[in-house]
Amino acid sequence: MTTAQRASTNDEASIRFVDLHPPADNFRQDVIDGLSKPQKTLSPKYFYDLRGSRLFDRICETPEYYVTRTELGLLDGIASDLSDRLGERVTVVEYGSGASVKVRKLLDSLQQPEGYVAIDISKDHLKASAQAIASDYPKLDVAAICADFVSPIDLPPELKLDIENPVGFFPGSTIGNLGPVGGVEFLKSAADFLSPDGQLVIGIDLKKDPEVLNAAYNDAGGVTSEFNLNILDRMRRELDAELDRSLFRHVAFYSEPKGRVEMHLEAVRDTSIRIGSEEFAFAQGETIHTENSYKFEMTQFGEMAANAGFGCDRVWTDEKEYFAIYLLETNEVASAA
Repeated sequence: MTTAQRASTNDEASIRFVDLHPPADNFRQDVIDGLSKPQKTLSPKYFYDLRGSRLFDRICETPEYYVTRTELGLLDGIASDLSDRLGERVTVVEYGSGASVKVRKLLDSLQQPEGYVAIDISKDHLKASAQAIASDYPKLDVAAICADFVSPIDLPPELKLDIENPVGFFPGSTIGNLGPVGGVEFLKSAADFLSPDGQLVIGIDLKKDPEVLNAAYNDAGGVTSEFNLNILDRMRRELDAELDRSLFRHVAFYSEPKGRVEMHLEAVRDTSIRIGSEEFAFAQGETIHTENSYKFEMTQFGEMAANAGFGCDRVWTDEKEYFAIYLLETNEVASAA
């Protein structure tokens, strides 16, 4: 059973909030399971404790990391065209409520937007982000849904939110972190949620010179390295893990055959990690695989979108063709056009 409520305090704007009770993370068990695999792994979702989130914000400001500034510049450049294509009185549905910089650019470009719905798995962050939008955009009807946006989502009746012109928003090429299967699952879920007359604005990081990609994930200032290693600090702090952080180093590289940047933590000599009664041995050179970030060719992503139930209305790229923003339409809209 879900409960919808008005979430507000004296200092916060009121929003409609519903908790679909997504499964809670089990950091300890996930780490133990991941380190027990032949190729040791850790889920990238555990990067984002408070310090990790702040480090990621710093990554976005490094000279080598082109993704954020390229997408922001592209959003500025296409604002008028995008607004004309989306039309009036739309409701923006944001998948993953981040720092809200990008969605504010979208909202500012729209003609009399009707509403804003944020969907995220992190309840506290979700509420704070949605309330900030409600405070700064008092004419918007603002709602928040605590859910795993990769899984199918049905609007709860008690939310009393009638979305006539939904526009999904999924920036940052976050779809590249979901993998080929997870990416298609997300697109199918979004197509179902936004149908029959919805659209999706989605940012895609394109394949490019491997030197550019390798530099982006190995910045000279070492911020990405610290971001990657911070997950070990989190394990020590939250799980009382016994490990020597200095015996691991950040490794990131673009794999052309797989079309993805891989991030790893590599043991610089034989060592181990102990969590309670569990101990995991590392030979020198052995790694923990912490993240994949897939890059796309435009034809490749177009096929993914079509297979998930979307038609493509328009694609915009920057001058270097580093990044693309797609405007997709559910097939019902595309068929009627």
